[in-house]
Amino acid sequence: MLPISSLYLLISLLPVYISFAFYFKVITLLPEAEDTLSSLLKLANSNLRRAQFLTRQASTTTSSAISDNMGVKIVPRPSQERGHADHGWLKTFHTFSFASYQDHKHSQFGALRVINEDRVAPKNGFGTHSHREFEIFSYVVAGQLEHKDSMGNTEILKRGDLQLTSAGTGISHSEKAHGDQQVHFLQIWSLPSVSRLQPKYFTRHFSDAEKRDVWARIVAPVDAEGVLKDSREGEGPAPVQSPLTLYATLLTDGKTLKQTIKGSKGFIHVVQTGGYNTNAATGATIKVIGAPGVEVVLKEGDGAYLYFDNSGDLTVENVGDKTAEVLLFDLE
Repeated sequence: MLPISSLYLLISLLPVYISFAFYFKVITLLPEAEDTLSSLLKLANSNLRRAQFLTRQASTTTSSAISDNMGVKIVPRPSQERGHADHGWLKTFHTFSFASYQDHKHSQFGALRVINEDRVAPKNGFGTHSHREFEIFSYVVAGQLEHKDSMGNTEILKRGDLQLTSAGTGISHSEKAHGDQQVHFLQIWSLPSVSRLQPKYFTRHFSDAEKRDVWARIVAPVDAEGVLKDSREGEGPAPVQSPLTLYATLLTDGKTLKQTIKGSKGFIHVVQTGGYNTNAATGATIKVIGAPGVEVVLKEGDGAYLYFDNSGDLTVENVGDKTAEVLLFDLE
């Protein structure tokens, strides 16, 4: 289909084509017919100029409406466009560039560097490997995750557990599926605001009841209110050395939540609880609303970049028939 501007050009040149046809005797008409045709061409030109004026006016009105909401923007990150791999023992998705998946358009967002949605087969996992200068946290969705590290920590994490390792100057750890069931978890990395920190380890637990139809704050900056920054275990969010706050919810069908995003950007992700799916997203469905006319519908595995001029209110509504497990990042 031709763009409307090209269509206007073709229509506007029609009188010229007909004039040439007359000039070169391609078309011959009786004098009275020529007068009628001339009148019709003048009328057509007049109507064309009027249509162009009305279109420009409508375009200006539309631009003004968009301009009113220019302070808020939502950019979808469809599930099937994420990097993904099936290694047999590991089925994984990468929201940002990771391992063999590299995409300069999706390499980092604020302090957020990695969101990997991993499914690890029973009695398999990531062997001992090292990290430096990252804040690494694991959000367990299903199954059990066995964690061991060079600081002497050994723990079996289950659904609702959140484990955070501040790698700092360097740690080594392993993560494996514990027991006879697959473990499904999200591994998230952020960049710390301070380098060469002393490595630390934290665990927190958030039950389904604590997340149902509310935004549970599960990770927050070390200096934020209510954060126990020196407690390996305890109540409240895990302390992170990054300008990042993470909320989680189990949003039931028909329910709506609002949250003020204090930073200039954010990211939202719908956990793929319905199973590993590399095609277009299905399952639990939410509508994300940033401002009037600025909204997007997301399903399991989908995410979206959120942009605000300064800060803003975000509304999330479950518009499907299944409970949606949703993670929301507030970023500077």
